[in-house]
Amino acid sequence: MSNRLVRFFGHGGGVAFYLIGAMLLVTAASSALFASTAYRKLHRDVGRMVFEDNMDLMESVQWSARSLDERIQEAETAAEPPKDRPYLVISIEERRLWYKQAGQDLFTTQVATGSGKTLVSESGSSHWKFETPRGGLSVQSKEEAPAWVPPDWHFEEQANKRGLGLARIAPGQPLRTADGSVITVRGDDVVKRAPDGSERVLSAQDGREIVADGRIVIPPVGTNQRRYEGVLGTHRLNLGNGYAIHGTNQPQSIGRAVSHGCVRVRNEDIEKLYQMVPVGTPVYIY
Repeated sequence: MSNRLVRFFGHGGGVAFYLIGAMLLVTAASSALFASTAYRKLHRDVGRMVFEDNMDLMESVQWSARSLDERIQEAETAAEPPKDRPYLVISIEERRLWYKQAGQDLFTTQVATGSGKTLVSESGSSHWKFETPRGGLSVQSKEEAPAWVPPDWHFEEQANKRGLGLARIAPGQPLRTADGSVITVRGDDVVKRAPDGSERVLSAQDGREIVADGRIVIPPVGTNQRRYEGVLGTHRLNLGNGYAIHGTNQPQSIGRAVSHGCVRVRNEDIEKLYQMVPVGTPVYIY
């Protein structure tokens, strides 16, 4: 019985959201006797749903409880998955994705999700929390061979890892180095001009950023050096606000909480999802 309940929560899709709401009713009760009685009723009702697939019973669960916990609030406001078209469900705890329709699994695979870590900028004026957002989203657009434009936090993170400082350049604001060279922006590229006047285009990749005088150089957005190929795998499903479901060049990370908020899947899996999932598909993350 307990194993079937575990599988139900893992594969229940939108139904799991109702169970979360029901559990909140129990935990929010001020009376221990009421909570105990409600828990026993919930346990019995869940058992009935597992064995009878009773969706009418699920619809009788009321989401009237509120919690101060942000994650639970987001789960409470998530809409019920549609019955007439497919939708995506992602479990952060299990790190698994399901593509479902009418409660049936069309596709499922492991994913990597946000690490939950916080990064504070060198100046202390900014901080970033690397969490996968919970609640109801949708696939807003799709891309093949997506390029990653690393946000500022990427350079802060790399500087922390490598014990380096940071230096920002912009068009018309070159960086002079100790050897007499100048790093500047020329068109769409960051170039280094030597003291003899010769220039060469600099290269930058994830983990191989431009470094000068013990500082990582932050190229301006729009330059080729602020555009990394291959990091996001072969395809991307954009969810808005910088979040996405995408492939990865680190397949060993799948099944772990290691991303900066996006949902990573293996490249062979994102290729399937790209073909199967249309723009506008609802996405439920819990």
